[in-house]
Amino acid sequence: MKTKQTSVLDNGLIWFGAAVSIAEIVTGTLFAPLGFAKGLAAIVLGHIIGCALLFFSGLIGGKTRKSAMETVQISFGAKGSLFFAILNIIQLVGWTAIMIYDGALAANGAWNIGSWAWAILIGVLILVWISIGIKNLGKVNTVSMLALTILTVVLSVVIFRGGVAQVSPSDALSFGAAVELSVAMPLSWLPLISDYTREAEKPLKATAASVLVYGLVSMWMYVIGMGAAIFTGSSDIADIMVKAGLGVAALLIIVLSTVTTTFLDAYSAGVSSQVLSPRINGKWVALGATVLGTVGAILFPMDDITDFLYLIGSVFAPMIAIQIADFYILKRDSSHHPFDVANLAIWLVGFVAYRLLMQVDILVGNTLPDMVITILLCYTVHFVARKRA
Repeated sequence: MKTKQTSVLDNGLIWFGAAVSIAEIVTGTLFAPLGFAKGLAAIVLGHIIGCALLFFSGLIGGKTRKSAMETVQISFGAKGSLFFAILNIIQLVGWTAIMIYDGALAANGAWNIGSWAWAILIGVLILVWISIGIKNLGKVNTVSMLALTILTVVLSVVIFRGGVAQVSPSDALSFGAAVELSVAMPLSWLPLISDYTREAEKPLKATAASVLVYGLVSMWMYVIGMGAAIFTGSSDIADIMVKAGLGVAALLIIVLSTVTTTFLDAYSAGVSSQVLSPRINGKWVALGATVLGTVGAILFPMDDITDFLYLIGSVFAPMIAIQIADFYILKRDSSHHPFDVANLAIWLVGFVAYRLLMQVDILVGNTLPDMVITILLCYTVHFVARKRA
C-alpha cells in the first residue's frame, strides 16, 4: 500500500475529511449539560491536549518514513509492537462499524429506506474510496471537501440562527469528563496518523497542517453537536436538517462525511496488518475491514460509544507517551530487538493508571495526567538503567 509522496494540501484535505463526521457531531451533543460557554471551553482545552499529542505522534512517522505501527517498534521492539498492531486493527474495525452505524442511522432519519440499506450503500462507497487509493484521491477529495464545507456552513447557520437556548445547564456532565471526551477523538487517531504523514513531501509542514486542520474542524463538529442539543433541544442531527428543509443536502452531508472519515479507519487497518507480516496485502485487509464494519453496523446497536472512547484512551495514551519519551527525549530505538520488556511493563503501569484516574474528576481530564506519569516513569527507568550500565 505504498503511495507516492503527498503534498501539504493533500494531507490537509485528508484530515479535513477525517474531522467532518456524524460521530463527532453526536459526541458534541453530550456537552449540552455544561451550557455553551463552559462546553466550548472543555472542547477547546481537550482538543489542544489531544492535537498536541497527535502532532508529536504524526511527526515521528513523518521523520522516520514509517507507518504508525512501524514507529511503535522503536519503543516496544519488532515483536512487542505486534500486540499494539492487533489492538489497533481491532479498534479500527470497531471505528469502521461505529462510523457506518452512525451514518446509516442519520441517513435513514433523512430518508427512511432502512438503516441496513444505508449501511450497505455507505460500505460500498468506502470500498470505492479504498479502490481509488490515496494517490488518486486528490481531485476527488478537493471536490468532496468543498461540498462538505458549503453544506456544513449551511448546517451551522440552521442550528445557530435562533440563538435562544432550549436546554438549561445541569450537573449531568462534569467539566473534567467533558475535557476527556474532547481529548478522545484526536486521541483515537494517534495509532494511524503516521500512515499518512510518512508519505508527505514535507513531513513537518504536512503534520502541522494535518493536525491544525483536523483540530479546528473537529472542534467545529463538536460545537455543531452541542449547539444542536442546546439551541434546538434535539440531538437528532438528521431530524434537525430535515426540519430545516435541507433534504438532499442533508443526505450528502451525512453520507459523504461518513465515507471520507471511515475510509481512513479501514485503510489504516490494512496498513497496520502489514506489520504482522509483509506477505499480507494491506488493500485487501482494508476492504475486509470495511465489509466487517458494515456487517457489524447492521447487526449490533452502537448508540453509546463513551466506554469505547475511554478504552482507546487507556490503551493508546500510555503507548504514545512512551514513544514521545523515547523518540524526543531519550533518543532510544528498540526496533532491532524482539521485545522491550521495560517499556511493555511501563505501558501496563500507564494503562492501569489511566483506568484508576477515570475514577477521579480531574479538571484537565485523564489523558494528560496519565501521559505525564508515563513519560516521567519511562525517563526515570531508562535514565537509571543507563547510569547502571
